[in-house]
Amino acid sequence: MATLASRRPIDSPRVVRPRGQVYTIPVRCKGCKFCIEFCPEDVLQESPQMNSKGYHFPMVAPGKEASCVQCGFCTLVCPEMAIFTLEVTGA
Repeated sequence: MATLASRRPIDSPRVVRPRGQVYTIPVRCKGCKFCIEFCPEDVLQESPQMNSKGYHFPMVAPGKEASCVQCGFCTLVCPEMAIFTLEVTGA
């Protein structure tokens, strides 16, 4: 019986994986960590720095700069609209 991990779409060589860039607005963040928890690619982590309100805001984890697939989950779950992504085009 074949495992699910070996399954691939027939057109997988033609499929382009979307890439995004994560941007945060630190002063809006209230440290709920929803964006970190819901990121399917584990792109985000808590920053060691604090904003003016005393909260640790999210930042892109080291080595994960090119891992964002621009799913938009971080934008959707943020109650303070402190994070968003934009599509990276080109090489």
